[in-house]
Amino acid sequence: MPPVIQISGVRKTYGSTVAVEEASFEVNEGEIFGLIGPNGAGKTTTMECIEGLRKPDRGAIAVLGLDPFRQVYKLQERIGVQLQQAQLQKRIKVWEAVDLWASLYRKKAVDGERLLEQLGLSDKRGSWFMNLSGGQKQRLFIALALINDPEVVFLDELTTGLDPQARCAIWDLVRGIRERGKTVFLTTHLMEEAERLCDRVAIMEHGRIIDIDTPEGLVARHCPERTVVLDTENATAKELFQQISGVESVTCIDKRFTIGGRGDDFVTEVIHCLSENRIRVTDFRTILPNLEDVFLKLTGRSIRE
Repeated sequence: MPPVIQISGVRKTYGSTVAVEEASFEVNEGEIFGLIGPNGAGKTTTMECIEGLRKPDRGAIAVLGLDPFRQVYKLQERIGVQLQQAQLQKRIKVWEAVDLWASLYRKKAVDGERLLEQLGLSDKRGSWFMNLSGGQKQRLFIALALINDPEVVFLDELTTGLDPQARCAIWDLVRGIRERGKTVFLTTHLMEEAERLCDRVAIMEHGRIIDIDTPEGLVARHCPERTVVLDTENATAKELFQQISGVESVTCIDKRFTIGGRGDDFVTEVIHCLSENRIRVTDFRTILPNLEDVFLKLTGRSIRE
């Protein structure tokens, strides 16, 4: 089965500023694919090139086998787009926005009322856009992106600025889109969002794709280290911990031990050591690396900088 999205050697500049430099990757049918990186990395420009909103200086792009520039009208009928800076008229009502978007497509739109119900907006159908909360606005933008029953849905920084509760609700909606057989392409600078949602991610920095894999694969490849933090008063604990297979460091400050190591069974080996030597602990926790650690390892800086 051919990839749903294929881009190869894409470059886009604005004057002397290089926004995207030789970007290449593929997106498979039915997956949630994330383009992740800090603000200004080139994520939105890359997405807009794929959608046909911007023309790259060079490179090849195919979406559903279509050229997003020469076959833009055919493509628009088959994709749904939520833009990062999306806005509507302040006094347009929710149901009016849905009807307006449905009228823009030649093919029959999905049932707008049912779509609002699925997205938890039925009780807001008569509300003005300006009176919606941030989370409700994002739900409406998702509805507008789905009104034409698209095969591929593009979501650009969908949950930026939302509170944690609204963000989790939007994540559930995105998973629901995938469960309906759609392919989702999203951009985000929130690493937790990428880890929770994406089947695969491409890390972007200064316009370049620097690695692509599943979140778990990226962490395992670039940050195999694991850390166990525990509290114990056992006087011989440090010597015992240093003998554990895979241990690379053991430090102790005021009866709190920090044990660093690597390997799939490292944490299990620590637990086995505690059990075998009857070491009593009053606190125990593990610290596992994540995508933020991967980004730091690859770029030398935090994604929050």
